[in-house]
Amino acid sequence: MVQAHPFLPNLEDETISKMLEQVDASSTADLFSDIPEALRLKRKLAIPDGDGEAVVRRELHKMLAKNKTPPEQLCFLGGGVYPHYIPAAVDSILSRQEFYTAYTPYQPEISQGMLQALFEYQSMMCDLLGMQVCNSSMYDWASAAGEAVRMASRVKGRKTVLFANSIGDGRLEVVRTYAEPMGVRLVPVAFETRSGALDLGALKARLAEGAGEVAALYIESPNVFGVIEEGIDEAVRMVHAAGGLVIVGVNPVTLSLLRDPGSYGADVVVGEGQPLGTPMNFGGPHMGIFAVKDIGLARSMPGRLIGITTTKDGAGKAFCMVLQTREQHIRREAATSNICTNQALLALAAAAYMSLLGKNGFKKLGEVNVANAHYAVEQVASLKSVKAPLFDGAFFGEFTIGYNRRDAAWVFAELAKRGVMAGYPLSRHANQIGQAGAYCVTEVHAGEDIARLVGALGGVV
Repeated sequence: MVQAHPFLPNLEDETISKMLEQVDASSTADLFSDIPEALRLKRKLAIPDGDGEAVVRRELHKMLAKNKTPPEQLCFLGGGVYPHYIPAAVDSILSRQEFYTAYTPYQPEISQGMLQALFEYQSMMCDLLGMQVCNSSMYDWASAAGEAVRMASRVKGRKTVLFANSIGDGRLEVVRTYAEPMGVRLVPVAFETRSGALDLGALKARLAEGAGEVAALYIESPNVFGVIEEGIDEAVRMVHAAGGLVIVGVNPVTLSLLRDPGSYGADVVVGEGQPLGTPMNFGGPHMGIFAVKDIGLARSMPGRLIGITTTKDGAGKAFCMVLQTREQHIRREAATSNICTNQALLALAAAAYMSLLGKNGFKKLGEVNVANAHYAVEQVASLKSVKAPLFDGAFFGEFTIGYNRRDAAWVFAELAKRGVMAGYPLSRHANQIGQAGAYCVTEVHAGEDIARLVGALGGVV
């Protein structure tokens, strides 16, 4: 006899029996029959008996003490999650309970504050990206990229999407997961091993192979190696000539100094909003950026758009959701996406962060990031057993270091033992570039931090 829990009434044997009868199952085990026997746990979960709050708190503190986190552990990792300084005012704004407790602004009459904040976020992102329309956020960069690929295939009615083979590994896996159910074929385009940038000759050949079938090219700038795609104008021209769209993935902080994607013809821009006011927090939550150049594509976008209108009496302004492509009340066959929520609080953080920095502050942030990264490369280059940077292409705040004698995964692990998180292993590209790791340097890294990185790396390689 199962003892019922006051908050879990469905644990009663009688209730369970009725539920099983309704679905024509003889036992709860039948509900998991699609899971292979080899993958099933053959024992009960190792959950201890309950303890008092003080005991649980002490145990949790012991477990948390095992984590290695900045600033005690130096972090030079990038690839989508970056260590940046966040002004105290950002957290103060987010902590206001009218923002903090608002799940989603379904009722505009009581959600004007959040709706206005999201509208301001969209407006600022459009200015930053050079796009006409930006939604009010997505889960993360990877899911935004996956949705962009699906959208391009749907809009163009084509089933082939090219991707620069220099995009982030994790994002590539997510894009594959999004594309395969739609029958979208992902085709890699090689990069130049000298510059680290997209090989335009390889792109031309791929476009010729898939003549009339290419829906889009997905490319990131800076790419996974940290290299800025300086030939992206020509890549955009070639793809447009073939009738496809160009999807560009960005780290928004780089746009403090680099050209916006709209200026070189990008049709869709995706990216990671974490650098704009969200701390590094064990991989999430993050905030995905999704914007389009042509307002005609807005109807095909996933997520939500916040708009502004006049009040009924015409005396004031009002904000509301003007597009909801996947919500609980939208028919599945009419939906353009399976995204049914967003990261509104983190979009608010991005709006607060950009507002606090302002145009001049944002530019200064970029200048410091570039200066620190190039200084770090100069210092690392003094080590005889590495090549820094590995590529000739220009870089912003991320760069790749090649190892002459060591395995990249081993270097990564050894640096961690020395209290330095750095050198994300670029194992997927080892056959082309050898053993190498990706590094990032931002405004939070002082000269002594870089010296510690160089010392630790020198002791490893």
